[in-house]
Amino acid sequence: MKLHVKKGDTVMVIAGDDKGKTGKVLKVFPEKNRAIVEGRNVNKKHTKPNAKNTQGGIVEQEAPIHISNLMVMDGKTPTRIGRRISEKTGKLVRYSKKSGEEIK
Repeated sequence: MKLHVKKGDTVMVIAGDDKGKTGKVLKVFPEKNRAIVEGRNVNKKHTKPNAKNTQGGIVEQEAPIHISNLMVMDGKTPTRIGRRISEKTGKLVRYSKKSGEEIK
């Protein structure tokens, strides 16, 4: 299944506690329809001391957000995403429905 969100996209969160905030997509989970956005949906995880983390304590980490709650940013404005065949390459590309330009 094709998703409108890809790794590296700048997205705006449109629902939830971080509504209206933007961030960069770090990882996408297509099988679960979720994505991790940098600095958004941060949870606190309590860790025991171990070989990696000898101190232990509370670690903050981003949790996945459902992709229906994310909108790709075209410059500074959020936009819907469409797909069409590029005239130059003949391949399927994503484009902004607001401006009509291709999204890299």
